[in-house]
Amino acid sequence: MVSGGRLKGRVALITGAAQGIGKAIAVKMAMEGASLALLDIDERVMELADQLESEAIPVCAFKVDVSEEESVEDAVKRIVERFKRLDVVVNNAGTVRPAALEEVTDDDWEVVIRVNLKGPFLCVKHAVPFMKEQHYGKIVNIGSRAALGKLDRTVYSTTKAGIIGLTRTLALELAPHNINVNNVAPGPIATELFSAANPPGSPKTKAIIKSVPLGRMGQPEDVANVVAFLASDEASFVTGQTIFVCGGLSIGGVYF
Repeated sequence: MVSGGRLKGRVALITGAAQGIGKAIAVKMAMEGASLALLDIDERVMELADQLESEAIPVCAFKVDVSEEESVEDAVKRIVERFKRLDVVVNNAGTVRPAALEEVTDDDWEVVIRVNLKGPFLCVKHAVPFMKEQHYGKIVNIGSRAALGKLDRTVYSTTKAGIIGLTRTLALELAPHNINVNNVAPGPIATELFSAANPPGSPKTKAIIKSVPLGRMGQPEDVANVVAFLASDEASFVTGQTIFVCGGLSIGGVYF
């Protein structure tokens, strides 16, 4: 892998980096020249770090539950000790427990809220003091087109709508410190998790693709490209925004 580009000299923390969209974001940012700090509860985050390190990418990785404040605080401190700065936070870690309203359990509610909302809050809370010292920072939250409504996603869509509010409020609060905060909201993306629930060629998958105005599934790289832009100085006048990467589902179609 050849590194260089828009993020040269920057240090990026990416949560949920072990697979799917998070992994694609890590690879894209490495290609753009960033040093990486990868967080995930999945052990495979260590394998990705080893792979990137073998390609001369400055990287460290931590097995972290982003909903546990002490673990997040410790990881952020260790990242700054290692790289001496922290420029970018990508809040990608998330979970989903599909269920209609009457099937949602208390545990479903607590787990999804804790990971999808508390996790980003904690990562930002502990990263921002270092960004304020630098008078520079880029925070990119990963939301979802489901924030606009999606069947059987009662809790998940609630958390992703909450991310929009968090993004807008943090953008106002942190603008005086030269810290940009934005939200990328993917639609149906062809990840391992999506394919496991929606096998390629199945009637449900065909219905999803038919509902997308562009007529195809998105790829993890489609999301990673937008995240890299928002993490760069090319987006220095963009803050508080939600950018949908959904093939047009935010303007038409029904997301099954």
